Amino acid sequence: MKQSSLGLGTSTKRTRRREFLDEMDRVVPWSDLVVQIVSYMPEGKRGRPPFPVESLLRIHFMQQWFTLSDPAMEEALHDMPLFRDFAGLGGWDDRLPDESTILRFRHVLEKHKLVERILATVNLLLGAKGLMLRSGTVVDATLISAPSSTKNADGERDPDMKQSRKGQQWYFGMKAHIGVDADSGLVHTARGTAGSVNDVIEANSLLHGQETDVFADAGYQGAHKRPDAKDGVQWHVAMRPGLRKLLDKAYPMDALTEQVERIKASIRAKVEHPFRVIKCQFGHVKVRYRGLAENTAQLHTLFALANLWMVRRRLSRGLA
Repeated sequence: MKQSSLGLGTSTKRTRRREFLDEMDRVVPWSDLVVQIVSYMPEGKRGRPPFPVESLLRIHFMQQWFTLSDPAMEEALHDMPLFRDFAGLGGWDDRLPDESTILRFRHVLEKHKLVERILATVNLLLGAKGLMLRSGTVVDATLISAPSSTKNADGERDPDMKQSRKGQQWYFGMKAHIGVDADSGLVHTARGTAGSVNDVIEANSLLHGQETDVFADAGYQGAHKRPDAKDGVQWHVAMRPGLRKLLDKAYPMDALTEQVERIKASIRAKVEHPFRVIKCQFGHVKVRYRGLAENTAQLHTLFALANLWMVRRRLSRGLA
């Protein structure tokens, strides 16, 4: 499907960006994802011929990997032969998607909830490779900031974003809640809420229903008592820090409790890996859109790509 760019796209230097795209090109299940999307795309019987769905999907993924807005993505396609090559587009003189085309494709994904299918399709692949055991889940949430300035066309902050306090610091934005496989650290469920929503409220919605054990930090105390709690699930919630400090390590029972807390913490640590990937590797530290729905849809795509990134070498080598 992919074509070679004309003109200046002949460089063979193995840059980090080229290496990254080559790695992701090998592990993303392109054909499976295209099948999920193609029936929802316009037929293109009028106007200009439509771009291939796979090309638009590749462009959409590059936006997530390199933190590019729709206008910035259009410019990058014109400026960078590497991006055109990855998208399977032509050379300098060929027609390229403009920002409106890129925007419309994203809206199709959001309108038909195809972003959830992207995550589900990736996880089916990883499950078939034996990378998701589904017997245990770790839940957690992270804050993603939003612009707090009112210097915009509406003269107000995004009404879907709310303030939240972590420690002594206040933040404005949304929360990304995830449930990850306790063995591999791969995300199986993602939800987005306003920043003011307490973590424990979303706790049980992050379970896939097949796990027997759930691990969480102290902010999830009481999750097993909530009305939406699932039967047959054992919650392993961290002791509150204040109580843990009171443990006397010289006392055998307290020493055993401390050891158990350390084991639980080592399991919970895996939930930090997807957060690190989307924030540090993909640069998603601030919401891109206005409104909770669009930003939550983006989270599904980001975590699907984060899953592939975390196991890319195993998939490439065929060791999974």
